[in-house]
Amino acid sequence: MKLFDPTSGPAPKAALELAPRPSGLAGLRLGLVDNTKFNSDTLLRKLAERLDRRHGATVTVTNRKRSPSHEIDEAGVRALRDAHLVVSGIGD
Repeated sequence: MKLFDPTSGPAPKAALELAPRPSGLAGLRLGLVDNTKFNSDTLLRKLAERLDRRHGATVTVTNRKRSPSHEIDEAGVRALRDAHLVVSGIGD
């Protein structure tokens, strides 16, 4: 008879390197990802308007997921590469 121990120790911590933060938002291109939850599109639209009005950041690409649990398709990922910052919206 073989016995398997289903327990394990904590996962090893991988080094995480964050992207550098911009010094400001003026002139930056924003990408928006709407996850299709209720009000996600409204939240993102209002955020984009406020960032444009207050900081001069403009939305250059918007992507809408099929559902909250689906990933963005490859074409959507390529389009987001033109943005300096990407905001993924939630709703509810």
